[in-house]
Amino acid sequence: MTTANIITLIRLALIPLFVLFMELHSTVAQVLALCIFALASLTDHLDGHIARKYNQVTDLGKILDPLADKMLVFSAFVLFVTRGLMHPIALLLILAREFTILSIRIVIASNGKVVGAAFAGKLKTVLQIVAILCILFMPLPFMEPLISDAAYRLVSNILCWAVTAVTVWSGIEYCTNSLSLKNLKK
Repeated sequence: MTTANIITLIRLALIPLFVLFMELHSTVAQVLALCIFALASLTDHLDGHIARKYNQVTDLGKILDPLADKMLVFSAFVLFVTRGLMHPIALLLILAREFTILSIRIVIASNGKVVGAAFAGKLKTVLQIVAILCILFMPLPFMEPLISDAAYRLVSNILCWAVTAVTVWSGIEYCTNSLSLKNLKK
């Protein structure tokens, strides 16, 4: 087991803790949830950096890393939907994009090719994490005088729709770039 894979497994282990603290609804729990999400997000960059720098890229890591990323982000989005901070259609669009890209990657991989992440895909990931961190940060007690509950819900939904737009755009770009005859057999 490589160091990079261990870090990815730690990220996976942090996801249930994040959800648990989000569901406790106390100020301390919300701060802990924010910190756990931030830490888990940082491990995504760290494990990739270590894997590349120390030649620890493995097939297990290629599977676990994107799985951990999606589970972390989706856990936050599902919680946001249940709290009225994200519209369910936005979540469905994001899920549709991810399943579409996964399906295309499987077909292309079966032909012995790999299509890497484009700039739009990387931008999507960064914006998703930043939006989630903002939504987790806004309801903290010291922000209460600055933002009402109604404003918090509105801003959260706007952030989620913006992330959804970038996510769909990155999916369209990925499909356009990868669904060519050179990547698919007849």
